[in-house]
Amino acid sequence: MGVTDPAGPVMDRDEVDRALARLGAEHEAIETSLLALQDHAGRRLLEGAELTGVTKERWTAAEASITLLWAYFDAYTGALRAAREIRSRRRWSSREDLVELTELLRGESVTVADSAAATANAPTLHGTARLSHSFSLATLVERMNELYASSLDMVVAADAVWSALPARIDLLAAELQRTRRLAHSVGVRPGEHPAGDDLERITHTLTTLREQVVSDPLAHWVPGQGSSAPGGGRPDTTVYDREARALEDVRREIDAVLTVRQDAEQRLVKLRDVLSRADRTLAEARTARGEVLAKIAATEVPVVSGPPTVLQEQLATAAEYRRHAQWHRLSPLLESLEQKAEDELLRARESLTAVTAPLAVRAELRGRLDAYKAKVSRHGLAEDPFLVERYDAARRMLWSAPCDLRVAEQAVLRYQHAAAELLGAPRVPEQGGHEDRRGEHGS
Repeated sequence: MGVTDPAGPVMDRDEVDRALARLGAEHEAIETSLLALQDHAGRRLLEGAELTGVTKERWTAAEASITLLWAYFDAYTGALRAAREIRSRRRWSSREDLVELTELLRGESVTVADSAAATANAPTLHGTARLSHSFSLATLVERMNELYASSLDMVVAADAVWSALPARIDLLAAELQRTRRLAHSVGVRPGEHPAGDDLERITHTLTTLREQVVSDPLAHWVPGQGSSAPGGGRPDTTVYDREARALEDVRREIDAVLTVRQDAEQRLVKLRDVLSRADRTLAEARTARGEVLAKIAATEVPVVSGPPTVLQEQLATAAEYRRHAQWHRLSPLLESLEQKAEDELLRARESLTAVTAPLAVRAELRGRLDAYKAKVSRHGLAEDPFLVERYDAARRMLWSAPCDLRVAEQAVLRYQHAAAELLGAPRVPEQGGHEDRRGEHGS
């Protein structure tokens, strides 16, 4: 692109002076920014790092952009120097000087050689390779601003990731090593316990993550949504956060194992006691069943099962785990056994209750019969022949073996009815549940 005539009229001396002042201020600002970029800690780290992936690609382009920036800046400096020299020739510039200054300050008068513009991977105007490019000073400033912003964005993003993640990964890795040693001391090892496998996986992931962060920091950068400022965004801590949570879960698992180690013997003793009580209750239920079958006739008595041998086997296994300090295996086994032992004791108690129910019914009938006899005696009717006959009939049935509960209950009811008639009380219904009879007893 060649030099063209400046757009618009020839600038006067005041316009030239104002333009030179503005361009001089822009020159100082650009130089300050370029020197700051040159001294940026992130840029120095990028220069010395062995980069990979997207960071390597972007840094190659950024290096070319920075080189091109300095080439543009040098051309800009030269053009500004030339304009200042022309303006300094005379206090009152001639028309020829003003025409030349107008062309220099407004026209595409700055030529940048292709040796700079064609630097590898550097952005070029219109994507074409040419021997040289010509710019106006205003266009050159815009171009430098674009290159500076893209280069600074890349440098700041890489530096932010390097400043945030490696140190945090190192701290987590140190905590991981302490956790691994503690896990090993309680038998939590890879291949033997899931938490041991988790520790191996976390170790491998953190090692890989640190290598990736160091060599390719931009792969762990999340650009800010809608932000155009250089470095707008944040480090991507997704993988780090996930592994930190996983390590916390492992620590809780190991704490549980440590708790098991501290109170394992006490829990085993309690387990043995619960299972022993369940066995004794079942034995009592079996004995009671024999007694019921011998003393009660015409009734269904449930069968009492024996104690489950599997619980005793698991208890022996738990004791073996404790002897060999296999706390990671003992922990879940104890939790399972404690629940099963409580369930077994409840089952044994329910069996005893079900088996002895007929004896409880007989005892209730005996108590009701004696209570009515005492009531009749208080009213002076104990020697009544009719009542004596019915009382003796009911008593023989309740105190004989085997006792037919249905027949005995009817005999007790007949005695109650007879007593009620003599006492002038309302008759007791012939049929009714035990709750009704108990109500009559208490009346």
